[in-house]
Amino acid sequence: MTTFKLGRRALIAAVAAMGLTGPALAGGHQVVDSIHFLIPGGAGGGWDGTARGTGEALTKSGLVGSASYENMSGGGGGKAIGFLIENADSNHGTLMVNSTPIVIRSLTGVFPHNFRDLTLVSGTIGDYAAMVVGKDSAINNMADLVAAYDANPSGTAIGGGSVPGGMDHLVAAMVMEAAGKDALNVKYIPYDAGGKAMAALLSGEIAALSTGFSEAVALAQAGEVKIIGVTADERVAAMDSAMTMKEQGIDTSFVNWRGFFAAPGLPADKLAMYQDAIAKMYDTPEWEEVRARNGWVNIHNPGDDFKSFLEDQEKVIGDLMKKLGFL
Repeated sequence: MTTFKLGRRALIAAVAAMGLTGPALAGGHQVVDSIHFLIPGGAGGGWDGTARGTGEALTKSGLVGSASYENMSGGGGGKAIGFLIENADSNHGTLMVNSTPIVIRSLTGVFPHNFRDLTLVSGTIGDYAAMVVGKDSAINNMADLVAAYDANPSGTAIGGGSVPGGMDHLVAAMVMEAAGKDALNVKYIPYDAGGKAMAALLSGEIAALSTGFSEAVALAQAGEVKIIGVTADERVAAMDSAMTMKEQGIDTSFVNWRGFFAAPGLPADKLAMYQDAIAKMYDTPEWEEVRARNGWVNIHNPGDDFKSFLEDQEKVIGDLMKKLGFL
C-alpha cells in the first residue's frame, strides 16, 4: 500500500494578503486596503488558480479593497522566493502562494532557500492530484494507461507542470509504483506550469498528464479532457464522475496543500492582519463559491501550526523521495 496523505489538519486553503493600512475591522468589513499576489509559476497552473481564486473571494467579500497579481516563473519557483527574500523591505504588501514543491525543491537543492527563510502566513487549501488524458484518447481509465505503458513504456510519456523530481513527477511515480510498475522507468516530461502541460496533452505530445484536480475540472467539464484517476480517498463533489485511484485497485492517495508566505521580517501587526483576513474569508459565501468550484479541501492552518505541518511534511516527503530514488 502506497499512501501519501499529508496531515488533514495541516492541509491549507488560501490566505489573503493585503497592503495594510489602518486597524482591522469587524467581520464582513474591509480588513486590508490592497494585496499583491506573487505567483511563482506561469498562468494556468495551480498556484495561479489559488492566488486568483483567493483574491476573487477576498475582494468580492469586501475583506480586501483590491488585489493585483504577478506571475514570476523560473527556477522551479526559486526565482520568486529569491525575489521576495532579496527585496523583503519593499514587499510587506506582498503574499506569495506556494505549496508542496517548496519542500520538495529545497530537499533536492533546486534552490538554496526553504520555508524557514520566509514569514509563514497560513496554509489554506488542499488540492487532490489527478491523472488526465485528452478527450480523444483511447485511454479511458487507469487500467488502460497501465496497459499502454506495458505495451510501450518509452512511448507512454506522462507530463506535468513541475520540474523532474517535482510534485507532478512525484505523484506520477507514486501512482505507477502503486500500480506495480518501477517508478524510475516512467518517462516524465516537465513543463513550465500547468497551462503548458495541458497544451502538450491536447496536442498529443504526452499520453497523460499528472496535475492538480482543480486544474483539470474545468476542462473536463467542458469536454476537453478526461480525468482517469483522482488521488482522493473518496470521489470529489466538484466532479463526482471521476473515479479515485483506489476504486481502480491503485492503493495510493495524495493531497497537495497550498498556502501563503510573506517576506522575511514582516512586522507582527501586519502578519496578524493578513491572518485575520484569511480567517474571516472562510465564513464568506464568496469563498465557498470559489472553493466548491475548484474542488479544494477547506483547511485553515495559520502561524505556528503551519510551521509544525511543514516540518512534518519535510520528513515524510524526504523519506518518500529516498524510497523512490529521487534523493
